[in-house]
Amino acid sequence: MLTGSILQKLHTAHKNTQPLNFGVYYKNTLVALCHALEDFILQCEDQPLLIAAFQQGKWYEQEAERYRELAQRASEVVILATEEAGFTQHPTSQFPNVQLVGLESHDPVCQEWHLIILSNNYTAMVLCQELSAVDYGVKGWPKNDCERKFYGFWTFEPTLVKETVTLVAEHLQAYDPKLAQQLGDRLKNITPKPPEADLLNAVVSSVVDYLQNCQNQLNPYNSDSPLYQFQDLTDNLRSNKIQALLRMAQVIDQADLSNPHVATEVAALSDVMGQLLDLPVWQVKRLRLAALLHRLPCLQGLPEALDPYQSKRQQELQEQLSDLPKSSILRMMPQLQAIAHIISHQNEHWDGSGKPEGLAYDRIPIESRILSLIATFEQQLQSQNSQEAIAALEYCQDLAGTQFDPKLVETLTLLVRGMQQGLQLSNLPPKIASGIWLLDENPTPLTSLNSTY
Repeated sequence: MLTGSILQKLHTAHKNTQPLNFGVYYKNTLVALCHALEDFILQCEDQPLLIAAFQQGKWYEQEAERYRELAQRASEVVILATEEAGFTQHPTSQFPNVQLVGLESHDPVCQEWHLIILSNNYTAMVLCQELSAVDYGVKGWPKNDCERKFYGFWTFEPTLVKETVTLVAEHLQAYDPKLAQQLGDRLKNITPKPPEADLLNAVVSSVVDYLQNCQNQLNPYNSDSPLYQFQDLTDNLRSNKIQALLRMAQVIDQADLSNPHVATEVAALSDVMGQLLDLPVWQVKRLRLAALLHRLPCLQGLPEALDPYQSKRQQELQEQLSDLPKSSILRMMPQLQAIAHIISHQNEHWDGSGKPEGLAYDRIPIESRILSLIATFEQQLQSQNSQEAIAALEYCQDLAGTQFDPKLVETLTLLVRGMQQGLQLSNLPPKIASGIWLLDENPTPLTSLNSTY
């Protein structure tokens, strides 16, 4: 990371507290992401602050007509780029709420790509830095513009977005102290919160749709497409569709005040359980991803699947998010068919009394059985407001043979004893920026998911 860049400053600020989760993004991926996130400025009731860094003025000129419409709905638009001929000439640049900042060519921010949207009800951010010639290695600088790569991340996290605006304001002191002060004053009047469920629902759906449309242009059977050969770009687009769902899951967890890290903890326990049962690597991967996404109604489609231990606010959030069509997500992301299958059956019971299909015994996918048991165990830990696992374990043991697979309860008992004796679990947050690693590249037919241990 370039010293003095916004990305480097943010990384340094979080290095010893909450390390940021970085990934590599192709230019086409970032264009699709930014367009999807920008679209919802047009739906915000409170006019947001919009900050964008375009590297060079010519890139801003390509988007200036789009920014005309955005500027009509935003309270203020700040554009950062190296000043070039035409940079200030487009009619959008003449809007009173549009501020242009011509960066010096040696400014490290010239190598960054920013999209920062901040308001009380909607926050989103893309914060990336272009790779250097050294980073590209022996192949050198890309010959095709679509092969350009950027290092960074994107997020909906309100506090992180607001912190980044503060860093941008500090950076602008050297260029326009009045504008820097203006941004500082605006920050005092903004108290951002996680996006409301219906808005988040629409944003994530739009992100997936934009990425899918971009991916369709890379169809290997379309010989007219100049991009069809770039498999890495296709994988990058697929990865970001997974990221969109993981970020939705993050927001659901953050709304659960009793434990904003539930999905991470369920994933860690499920991972260990899968290894203790000696499940194949591909099955453990799918189990982990299912655990991270297990609270998403868009992969369940079942109102009955709502967690009875969640708060009223949490249940309302999930009910609203369930409006995201399950079929459209799976149509655009067929790799998630197996994950959705696992999640959909997490409320089946060992004795056949569960939902949605009343499956019993080994007819229930083993991943679903594990997920059901671990999620309930974690819920019991939180409902008792205690880190003491014995009571939560006893609750699960009482349901062995009716709700839960008795053999899995025995395995959980061994796991809890191991934890009491010092077994450490990795509760690190998921590496969202490389979500595609959780998917198996050679999916096994759904029927095999019913295998036993």
